[in-house]
Amino acid sequence: MSRQIFHNTVNVDGIDIFYREAGDKTNPSLLLLHGFPTSSVMFKNLMVALADKYHLVAPDYPGFGFSAFPDRNSFEYSFKNISACIARFTEVIDLKKFTIYLHDYGATMGLRICVNHPEKIDGLIVQNGNAYLEGVEKIWDEVRDYWDHPTEEKKKKVYAFISAAGTKSQYYAGLPEALHSRVSPETWLLDWERMSRPGNAEMQYELNCTYKSNIELFPVFQEYFRTYQPPALVMWGKYEPYFNVAEAHCYKRDLPDAQIHILDGSHMLLETNFDEVVELINGFLSRNFA
Repeated sequence: MSRQIFHNTVNVDGIDIFYREAGDKTNPSLLLLHGFPTSSVMFKNLMVALADKYHLVAPDYPGFGFSAFPDRNSFEYSFKNISACIARFTEVIDLKKFTIYLHDYGATMGLRICVNHPEKIDGLIVQNGNAYLEGVEKIWDEVRDYWDHPTEEKKKKVYAFISAAGTKSQYYAGLPEALHSRVSPETWLLDWERMSRPGNAEMQYELNCTYKSNIELFPVFQEYFRTYQPPALVMWGKYEPYFNVAEAHCYKRDLPDAQIHILDGSHMLLETNFDEVVELINGFLSRNFA
């Protein structure tokens, strides 16, 4: 069985979307949705590990990774619009049913797909993915205050995460020093190179300012959980600095059969806890597709 990853680009309503694909298309499919500030590159090792049993597809969002970066005057950089683009992407490549991997930004984009197309969803794999208020309480207070009461001074603080240091911190923040050697340095350097393109930092800021729309949809996401009861695997780093670890257990409210695992890592578990993540995913998928 081949473990080769293929790198393709497909036109989705006038926008070139880059994606990585591996595995036999006749096997159960996984749609892998990356977070900020990265791209489908975060899934390379996972795709190789799972390609013998599953079909895996990992797209880059518009303005991220190697997908097109359309002008902000011609494309609306919001979670709603990017989610709609990725939903159309699944139609263009004829991906009819899949387990969806939800990480960081990819969680709220992916959950919009779940709500709008529940018939396509075989299951959920959540890695530090925000769908409950407990995840952003206190940690996001300053950002949420800026959304409601914007000032230039507050903007400078919010904008600070869109920088080389802010990009690097996505990989290292909260992580014990003993685990630093597990992080590949080219990951955040590639992320920052992509974000350094003219106009990209402004786009990232603009997109982040639409995150409030995701919080407003949390009750809708939770209703989807209660109504459809998709099988769910939830993995969280206990040192996660951006979404409170308490949120992981919130999924049990609406998905009582969800598997919850708190790992000895931070925000990028595929970097620092790869063996554990692969074991958990393999176990989850083997039960789901037994």
